Amino acid sequence: MAATIKDVARACGVHVSTVSRTFSAPHLVNPATRSRVLAAADDLGYRPNRAARALTTGRTFNMGLIVADIANPFFPPLIKAAQAQARGRDYHVFVADTDEDPRVEEELIRTLTKQVDGVLLCSPRLSNRMIERLAEDVPFVVVNRRIKGLPAVLMNVAQGAKLALEHLSGLGHRRIALVSGPIGSWTSNEMQGVAADAQGLDLVFFGPNQPTEAGGLAVAPDVAACGATAVLAYNDLVALGLIEGLSAMEIGVPDQISVIGFDDILPGRLNRPKLTTVAMPAVAAGRMAVDLLLQSGGEGATVTLDTALIVRESTGRAQ
Repeated sequence: MAATIKDVARACGVHVSTVSRTFSAPHLVNPATRSRVLAAADDLGYRPNRAARALTTGRTFNMGLIVADIANPFFPPLIKAAQAQARGRDYHVFVADTDEDPRVEEELIRTLTKQVDGVLLCSPRLSNRMIERLAEDVPFVVVNRRIKGLPAVLMNVAQGAKLALEHLSGLGHRRIALVSGPIGSWTSNEMQGVAADAQGLDLVFFGPNQPTEAGGLAVAPDVAACGATAVLAYNDLVALGLIEGLSAMEIGVPDQISVIGFDDILPGRLNRPKLTTVAMPAVAAGRMAVDLLLQSGGEGATVTLDTALIVRESTGRAQ
């Protein structure tokens, strides 16, 4: 006979309501008690009836997670972290990919609205106005976009861009190319804002660009022709494509042009030269986004996570 909620309560010496809260609102239960209840439930093989809970609480215990491009190695660690954090709160996560298309993004949000209790929107391409409109129908947490009134998890791109430019300046580089990302990218805007305020540097801007290796490959001839001795790229994929394009023109990195990316994805560590990059806290962002979505009273809360410069082989002294 299947174990019941009363069996679990009896096994760990708590009230039935405590067992119920452990599964429906775990953040309201003392961590030690919660662990004891979950251990007892596991031993007894108890599984809460999600359909019954949904009818009782009015919640689905599902959340949506929408990313700009699931093929980009930056997103899988964030997705895994969010899924693990949600699973610990007894939530399921529906993951969807927009392929950098704002129309697809809007369609996915509208599709998920009635199936989830909230949506984590990562690196969105929709306008702020459209996101605000859609947020009237379902709670949002936005990752790497600042929108008034909506909770957000921000990675400190400005801090990272400042560290990257200081690193290049310290190596003697004065003419630096900034290869930006797609239109509407908050990350791109943050990078450009820091670059525009940089003192003593001659910045050359290229964009918008596809946030992919193909985007970096396509802009490589323009970068080579502009006379820059260093490049700050929108992300690691763009940086890797740029290095490939420069190599095809027999321009050495970092001997002739230094290159810095953003994200710290695995391919950048395996590339030759190994990529100097700004590490973005994707795992911490995934966890925090889930917590913000499930927090009561979290409306408009913003959490900013630090970034860090990782110096490897793709940057060197200006020649």
